[in-house]
Amino acid sequence: MHRASDKVREVATAPRLSAVAAARLQITAAWRALLPGLFLLGFNIGTGSVTAMAKAGADYGMSLLWAILVSCGVTGFLIDVYGRFAIFTGETALSAFRRHLHPAIGLFFVVALTVNVSGSVIGVMGIMADVTAAWLREVFHVAVPALALAIGFSGLVCVLFWVGRMDFFQKALAVMVAVMGAAFVGNFFLLMPPAAETVAGLVPRIPAAPVGDSHNPFMVIGSMVGTTVFSGLFILRPTLVKNAGWGRHDLPKQRRDAIVSASMMFLLSAAVMGSAAGTLHGRGVTLTETAQLVTLLEPVAGPAAVALLVVGIVAAGLSSQFPNVLLGPWLWFDYRGSAPAMTRPGVRAFVIAISLLGLVVPLFHARPVAVMVASQAFGALLLPATVACILWIGNKRDVMGAHRFGALSNVALVLVLGFAVVMSTAALKGLASVLLG
Repeated sequence: MHRASDKVREVATAPRLSAVAAARLQITAAWRALLPGLFLLGFNIGTGSVTAMAKAGADYGMSLLWAILVSCGVTGFLIDVYGRFAIFTGETALSAFRRHLHPAIGLFFVVALTVNVSGSVIGVMGIMADVTAAWLREVFHVAVPALALAIGFSGLVCVLFWVGRMDFFQKALAVMVAVMGAAFVGNFFLLMPPAAETVAGLVPRIPAAPVGDSHNPFMVIGSMVGTTVFSGLFILRPTLVKNAGWGRHDLPKQRRDAIVSASMMFLLSAAVMGSAAGTLHGRGVTLTETAQLVTLLEPVAGPAAVALLVVGIVAAGLSSQFPNVLLGPWLWFDYRGSAPAMTRPGVRAFVIAISLLGLVVPLFHARPVAVMVASQAFGALLLPATVACILWIGNKRDVMGAHRFGALSNVALVLVLGFAVVMSTAALKGLASVLLG
């Protein structure tokens, strides 16, 4: 009797269990579909972005919001273009450049991007350590050396690398992005500037440089573009697309992922700029050290806003530092056309070595903001080559076949190439003005 009733109960609950299992599978599939875009978002929005956007907001208010909008639009377009290239050809970026353009071109990107992220590793860890040390000192009256914090953060990144694989990397970054996004958006609503000022910032113009600041607006714009339209994002995109197993039937998913990623970049970047503009700009404060965000915001915005900011900065730093230290090996395996073998002793030694660069700022008392702004401006110099290569190879019949770029894509890429040249020129002007005094 009991067996019969158990059987009836089992049959009655089977459809419900199937529905639950199906819903769980749908949620899992939707989550996995977002991972490539969230990975790029975490890679892109780091302390470099926070520094560039906070400095722009503190020095110029919301008047450079248009630069974020244009940069994120260009970023979304190039993510989609490189993703489509991977789907139609089945190739990764640097391997394709080596085979179909010239080996020196692929090698150039390996070296240049590794140098670029090396500067980012130095600045990111310096900013994380400085901001956290300032927060502990100002709010909790606890003196923790920035060097100790840098060692702790760097050790955490190395541990995550040591125990994880690509799928784990993507999930870990997604969690960091969620924490970062909640912190920055929450902070924006606490500190946001007037709506009219925000809307006016969408109109392109070059504001006058604040008195006493060595970084002119061209340098700041170059750093904003360099940290948003980052060549490493686009070079890495085909690898992420292949890892996700996306084929031609996934083209709408790939494009949607690019749009969501770029939209979130704009939202979070604007939130950081707005928080600094709503507090520091009105007081005529020029931001030279990221730790100032703690000391200057605390009396104006209160401890809750500062805590949100620090949590956001740490999450942003970890989410970008993690792929920063891995980018060199990824690029090398991409160039060689082989699957990433991240557990090799040589790769692990490289990751540990580049992680040690994060100790440069606290050891030698360098200025992390200056390092980050210069690093991001240097990134803008790589953009024209990144656009020109995909424009050329995307029109090669022997590579793309019937899926060569159409007229609309080519016109858009030419316009983006022009934008890249203008932004690189602005970055060069800014770098020259700083180096030459």
